[in-house]
Amino acid sequence: MDASHVEMNDLLQLTVDEGSSDLHLTVGVPPMLRINGGLQPLDCPKLTPEDTERLMKSITSPDHQQKVREGGGTDFGFSFGESARFRVSVLKTKGNVGVVLRQIPTELMSLEKIGLPPQIRELLFKPRGLVLVTGPTGSGKTTTLASMINVINQERDCHIITIEDPIEYYHQHNKSIVTQRELGVDVPSFKEALRRALRQDPDVILVGEMRDLETMEAAITAAETGHLVFATLHTTGAANTVDRIVDAFPTDQQEQVRTQLAAGIVAVISQLLLVRQDQPGRVAAFEIMISTPSIRSLIRENKTFRLASDIQTGAKYGMITLDAHMLALYRAGQIGYEDLITKAQDPEMIIQKLREEGGKR
Repeated sequence: MDASHVEMNDLLQLTVDEGSSDLHLTVGVPPMLRINGGLQPLDCPKLTPEDTERLMKSITSPDHQQKVREGGGTDFGFSFGESARFRVSVLKTKGNVGVVLRQIPTELMSLEKIGLPPQIRELLFKPRGLVLVTGPTGSGKTTTLASMINVINQERDCHIITIEDPIEYYHQHNKSIVTQRELGVDVPSFKEALRRALRQDPDVILVGEMRDLETMEAAITAAETGHLVFATLHTTGAANTVDRIVDAFPTDQQEQVRTQLAAGIVAVISQLLLVRQDQPGRVAAFEIMISTPSIRSLIRENKTFRLASDIQTGAKYGMITLDAHMLALYRAGQIGYEDLITKAQDPEMIIQKLREEGGKR
């Protein structure tokens, strides 16, 4: 098959049919699909610079093409018929165009199916506070947040404002009104969108990402002033997340921020996606910290290093440490030893525990 006849529609259809998470179009290799975490080439010739340019233009608006020419890249979301949505990243590489398309599932998963404990559901009915969903890129944060917003949309009568870059899941108005705003299309920046959101009578606000100091400040203030705020950070674990936010502020403000976070944080949910050993697909491992009086005082007193021990003893509130959850997944045969050890926060402790139980495998 001649690469110059490869059509974007066929590639997208194949991505959907194969249940692939990403489609990569790169000069010098055939189109690649990421399936269950690994990249697999399609059975067609290597793409030329003309191929990737043509395929990119078939889905990219003139505005976004200009951004690629001027700034070396652009991101946008688009719908592929009724069957799927994609988040697209166009980039320049060695002067050529590359495209990466991430498939966004159209079906929202329930919290149970994602693997979250039932206690998480109760947090979605709180009148105010900050819920942070954290983890590396591609760990399923967007999916978790969309599922939470979906529960609120079905069960609470409120105004939900989401600020996303780009919009991935589309929410229909249900019991709530859902106002979804996209960066660069509806609003210039997260901080500006947040500032304006407070004048739009919201009950719930989702901030795609707390990227900078101003966005963090605005999110914390919104949570204090009677809104339930959801946000993401690229951190792993509750302690790292609190530290990252506090450290973003100038030294003379840090104590005040710790006090605000202690009062405002409702929960920190960290997640990783790991390749399953027992069947095709991936499974999420979580660390869940839910605010208690003890946790609030640890945050206030700058003792985040002690949060892990509170999380370990907080099982009745739905809390679990990342390492404990990964160990449980490993014991259940769902993830491999390699992933368990390389992704753990404290691999020494895990090796020790397994040794006590009699051998590693």
